[in-house]
Amino acid sequence: MAEAVAEPTNVVDMTGDQTWARMRVEAAAAAAEEPALASFLHATILNHETFEAALSFRLAQKLSEREMNAMLWREVCSEAFSDEPSIVDAALHDLRAVYKRDPACHEYMQPFLYFKGYLSLQAQRVAHWLWRNERKALALFLQSRMSELFGVDIHPAVVFGKGVFIDHATGIVIGETARVEDDVSILQNVTLGGTGKEDGDRHPKIRRGALISVGAKVLGNIEVGEGAKVAAGSVVLQAVDAHCTVAGVPAKPVGACAESNPSETMDQSFNYDVYSI
Repeated sequence: MAEAVAEPTNVVDMTGDQTWARMRVEAAAAAAEEPALASFLHATILNHETFEAALSFRLAQKLSEREMNAMLWREVCSEAFSDEPSIVDAALHDLRAVYKRDPACHEYMQPFLYFKGYLSLQAQRVAHWLWRNERKALALFLQSRMSELFGVDIHPAVVFGKGVFIDHATGIVIGETARVEDDVSILQNVTLGGTGKEDGDRHPKIRRGALISVGAKVLGNIEVGEGAKVAAGSVVLQAVDAHCTVAGVPAKPVGACAESNPSETMDQSFNYDVYSI
């Protein structure tokens, strides 16, 4: 059995906080408590000096298959992180968002190791880097691999902000010209799609702090405003004002959001009396 590694007190991530150090403490404790996972935890977290090194290793572990082995994927991820450190910064913000918003998340290492919403988003960030650097064939290959592995279909051209929380992730589809800004939360079976065969800019723009609830479909080149809430199962075909709640098929306004940051509170309820009018 591998021995637990003592936590160095001077390890900090690139944003200056203690997220990476806390992950290492969690991993060391888990390795000591569950010997069956000790080798896994050492390989994925404890053997790495930096968050970005661990992230490239973890993504490579997950993405590896016959056509592209783990070593090749790790080289791609490491190149992306080195060329664009903001990808790593966004990944740390995403990690903290999951920890803060998901009541099922009790440790920072949990999304990093086990949550496919988090892992699929980090893989997409690498795919987006490939896309912008004219390595579109490999970006599309990675999109296909993500779809097989995580049950999501997110185009490499999609632009994500940071602090994004994708919960559960199963069934999420996001089209090529969509944009998801900072601090957005998206739940399972959400589609950010087009309305037909039109070309060009044709997908939704989700503004900062919005909450897109379970099973919602947002279709067309429309905007979901800052701090807005789309209720579960809604079909949104028109723009949503900032700090407004919409619900229904087709979705209609049902009142203002009760909270200023619905993506953080994750409260999917709305005023049924207003909706019934």
